[in-house]
Amino acid sequence: MFKKVLIANRGEIAIRIIRALREMEVTSVAVYSDSDKESLHVLYADLAYPLFGDREIETYMDIEKIIKLAKNVGADAIHPGYGFLSEKEEFAKACEEAGIVFIGPSSKVIGLMGNKIAARKLMIASGVPVVPGMEEAVSDPEKAQKIAGTIGYPVLIKAAAGGGGVGMRAVQKEEDFPVMLERAQQQAGSVFGDASVFIEKYMDSPRHIEFQLLADNHGNIVHLGERECSIQRRYQKIIEESPSTALTPETRQKMGEVAVAAGRAVNYQGAGTIEFIYSNGDFYFLEMNTRIQVEHPVTEMLTGVDLVKSQIKIAAGHPLPFGQEDIRFNGHTIECRICAEDPLNGFSPSPHRIKGYRSPGGFGIRIDSGVHLNYEIPTHYDSMISKLLAWGNDRDEAIARMRRALREYIIIGPKTNIPYLRAVMDSAVFKRGQINTKFIEDHPHLFEDAKIFVAKDEAIHKKLASLLKAH
Repeated sequence: MFKKVLIANRGEIAIRIIRALREMEVTSVAVYSDSDKESLHVLYADLAYPLFGDREIETYMDIEKIIKLAKNVGADAIHPGYGFLSEKEEFAKACEEAGIVFIGPSSKVIGLMGNKIAARKLMIASGVPVVPGMEEAVSDPEKAQKIAGTIGYPVLIKAAAGGGGVGMRAVQKEEDFPVMLERAQQQAGSVFGDASVFIEKYMDSPRHIEFQLLADNHGNIVHLGERECSIQRRYQKIIEESPSTALTPETRQKMGEVAVAAGRAVNYQGAGTIEFIYSNGDFYFLEMNTRIQVEHPVTEMLTGVDLVKSQIKIAAGHPLPFGQEDIRFNGHTIECRICAEDPLNGFSPSPHRIKGYRSPGGFGIRIDSGVHLNYEIPTHYDSMISKLLAWGNDRDEAIARMRRALREYIIIGPKTNIPYLRAVMDSAVFKRGQINTKFIEDHPHLFEDAKIFVAKDEAIHKKLASLLKAH
């Protein structure tokens, strides 16, 4: 087992990894930007070192700086978390060349699955169903528009070199294509350094369902069931749950088998996720995330398997201690991402100081957070404050617990999406499990319902302000 692991990340995921390392009696090393010097992950870690700067490119995205620091402090391995460098082929390769274990798959696998076109070709060759679309990346606008016309509108433009919704544009009509392509390429070029895109058929109102994989270095690979991630804003998930209400036992088994086959096709090692588009009983490969997911706690609560510890053990050469037949699923879990943003203003960020804070608790509740009282929500990073999870014996109980937990959650200072999440949990359509990737657009009345909760929360916050604020 490793003696010292550097965590090339921040916030709640850094704390999550530190907790796993502490339980394993492995020394944790945190790194931090200037604005993160008083963050919880810095205080939680056994050791912490500054990265000097605030911009991502000079801190959490600076490969040379992080590798040099890891070598100087004697780290055996680096855990990248999610985001930042977690799916950068160059970073994994730099670790390999420096003799530092990258806690994740090989740089070769990251490069292969990170390129949408290459991954698509491999999935087709492996018999994995894919959405109808092009087989090569394209950057020429005229050629791209011709391909879109051949596929047939509506189409979806996606960045070839990355994911997370970056550079993704749905195009309903041919006349809109040039503008949407330009926007997609500009964003893809800015974020990934590669403006090439690929185009596929746009699935109207599908569901987004992903399967969690664990694979060791000894040829063993299992799936740990699915996560329904359909409720999204700007192609980013805000509510996840498992099991999905859409899947029959037969379809679930088939999708799990296909996910494992996809992992085997690339000789995958570590924790990874196969994402599918699901529509009317059919499912298609979307992409593979070669890292731990934000929503991994959903699976942990349902299966009892610690995914972060599993990642670390696999990277250290340990075989999986279980097979597919040993995986058990218990009850139902829902996760809400609590974000510092205003749902009544297009989910715009609300980076302010937390003047009052009390998180919920009780049976079946888990919260993964990286904030504290007086914490200043930074403008440099994602707006997520925490991940709130509720487990129940069935979906109805999980919803009831989530409703109760959201009501208990007090955050004074920044505006948050809690009122909107409460409106969703209260809605009849969500309770019936009738969700898809256009859920937010299809149910605008939920914003009106959220206004009611905003008013209620403001009244409660005024009453509690004197109790919860710092003195």
